[in-house]
Amino acid sequence: MALVQTVDIFTPVVDDAFAYGQIAAANALSDIYAMGARPLTALNIAAFPRNVLPYEILGEILRGGLSKVQEANALIVGGHTVDNPEPLYGLSVTGLVHPDRVATNGGACAGDVLLLTKPLGTGIIATALKREGCAPEIADAATASMATLNRAACEAMLAVGINDAVHACTDVTGFGLLGHAAEMARAAGVALEFHSAQIPLLPGVRELGADDRFIPGGGIRNEEHLAGFVETGSTLPAHIRNALFDPQTSGGLLIAVAADHVDNLLREMQERSVAGVIVGRVVAGAPQLVVR
Repeated sequence: MALVQTVDIFTPVVDDAFAYGQIAAANALSDIYAMGARPLTALNIAAFPRNVLPYEILGEILRGGLSKVQEANALIVGGHTVDNPEPLYGLSVTGLVHPDRVATNGGACAGDVLLLTKPLGTGIIATALKREGCAPEIADAATASMATLNRAACEAMLAVGINDAVHACTDVTGFGLLGHAAEMARAAGVALEFHSAQIPLLPGVRELGADDRFIPGGGIRNEEHLAGFVETGSTLPAHIRNALFDPQTSGGLLIAVAADHVDNLLREMQERSVAGVIVGRVVAGAPQLVVR
């Protein structure tokens, strides 16, 4: 039995306080699930402008976080709050894992298949929402995705076997799909190849992601940071390129699984209502990312 720990907080990405609390908690819990671990306890971390907003809003944020921690069968055992001009919320989470079955981002092997468990585009949609360019149904779909725990995807990995079948895993958050994939490639000393036509996108991202007004600054910085490490074709559509670098909030898991276990993993995901999608493969060679 081993302990794993993580911490994550951020500012609101949606207007609804309860939904914000849910998303922030789901995001913090994702690091635990990416390691193949089970959340045990969590501490609330909150900053709030007490002289600007009513305390009822803070209560709704905390209630949203509690709902996700309870869904994870974990416990909130305390926390800390500070006065701050802008709201911030998140969790410090402690989990349990078998020390011989810890999923890391460094075990990908040539021949592995890459699976992604949530569609991309939350950063683009959040930016469009702030700039009043996002339809309500698009915002609702993104909110539902961000508030969904990666618990079921983690359970599917455990069912097929971590290390035996699943060789590496990372959750996809602020560095975008390609940013976290780059960490996986460098850690394992391999190249990752993505198939652009298979990248799942949230509703509305095809249109919003092609509009420069809705590309978040974090996505631009992610692309700049990976300059020279990513090889893309000249015909890659703008909305796909922007989605690949888009900073995700409470994104899915990127999993490297042995080719002969892919069908088993997809079946376990389907049984748990996880929309796992094959998005690429691991190939031998110097660490780099290739998008075809």
